[in-house]
Amino acid sequence: MSSFFCERPRVLRGPSGSTGRPLSRLCLLSLLWSFALPGLAAQSAISLDDAVRLAVQRAPALDARRAQTLAAQEDARRAAVLPDPKLTLGILDLPITGAEAFDSSVDNFTMKKLGVTQEFPARAKRDARQALADRTVDQAAALTAAEELSVKRAAAEAWVSLWAAEHEVEALQALREQSALAVRITKARLSGGAGSAVDVLATQAAALELDNRMEAARAQVESARAMLGRWLGENTQAVANAPDFGTLSIGETVLLHSLDRQGPLLSWQARELMASAQVDLARAEKRPDWSVAVSYGQRNRYSDLLSVEFSIALPLFPGNRQDRGVTARQADYEATLDAHEDAKRAQLQQLQTELAQWSGLKRQFARDEEQLLPLARDRSSIALAAYRGGGALQPWLDARRDEIETHITHARMSGELGRAWAALAYLLPSETQP
Repeated sequence: MSSFFCERPRVLRGPSGSTGRPLSRLCLLSLLWSFALPGLAAQSAISLDDAVRLAVQRAPALDARRAQTLAAQEDARRAAVLPDPKLTLGILDLPITGAEAFDSSVDNFTMKKLGVTQEFPARAKRDARQALADRTVDQAAALTAAEELSVKRAAAEAWVSLWAAEHEVEALQALREQSALAVRITKARLSGGAGSAVDVLATQAAALELDNRMEAARAQVESARAMLGRWLGENTQAVANAPDFGTLSIGETVLLHSLDRQGPLLSWQARELMASAQVDLARAEKRPDWSVAVSYGQRNRYSDLLSVEFSIALPLFPGNRQDRGVTARQADYEATLDAHEDAKRAQLQQLQTELAQWSGLKRQFARDEEQLLPLARDRSSIALAAYRGGGALQPWLDARRDEIETHITHARMSGELGRAWAALAYLLPSETQP
């Protein structure tokens, strides 16, 4: 909480003794600044949703995926176009020996030729290449969507780590008051002749141990802040309040029945379609290509010539050529199907494991909040009160040490719960995100 202080307004006097404007405006500025500071601090805190949104906007990995998608789209636009025509320039039947060697004007058979050739791949091949290019675009888009979910999850986990570390610091900070009170009590008892210097040293050591724990927790805060800055592209000072990590906006049944739409499996359908398109392209290799060539020949003392040629490929032995390619691509397709099924089973096992971990952490976190933390606090308070009434100090030291460990464990468990929640909350694309 900010505070301000204003002196009684003073009066400025000039060299001639004339009075000027009172300084009450300084008080007004101090007052306004004191109210502005909390607002500025609140604006510096970033929420989980904002962190995820900014991470998606600023992730270089996503920019790379988008560029790859654009490249695939550009390739798809030219996949089925005809190849460029070929221009032919040449001299036919030029003498190279005798007195007339390399003279194109003396021999009647010498001819200057200008021609154009255009190849026409089989329509089935062009359609198959276009289909394969389209499936490549689909795969690039699926990989982009999967990368976006990965970025969201990583940014959310980094945010949760920072939130949990700050929560641990706050929990330890709240315990300092009782440590300071214990030090004062031991000193008071020592002054009154009822205590011992050993008790004073023990409480001071307990207070220093708590300070060390706080320093370690602050170091974790800085480390978590750097991790979150890796996804945001900038450092953030604090995080806002956390959402309810005990509730998923997507039900467990929906998650279990939407495996193929989850991030790790998003690209597998596109992979299967690509493998199928490659089989179709291998089959289309049996279709012959053809070409047409038109040329114009200029002779010395005879009439000029016009030539038109057609050529066509002859796949006469497909058993040792095209059929083997079809068999190879079919095997690749079957391998893709099997790998997809294996990935689906692995994702189901991973999902079931993450659901079990999240459910267990949720119950443990609630039990600690409702029972364990109050018990540890009451035990420490009662032990300190007993010492204040003339009892031994050791029960308070033991209770205090257990209370600190309980708070640290609870704060870290909150981080584990948040990360387990993030692993489930960012499995499906954005249209079904919380």
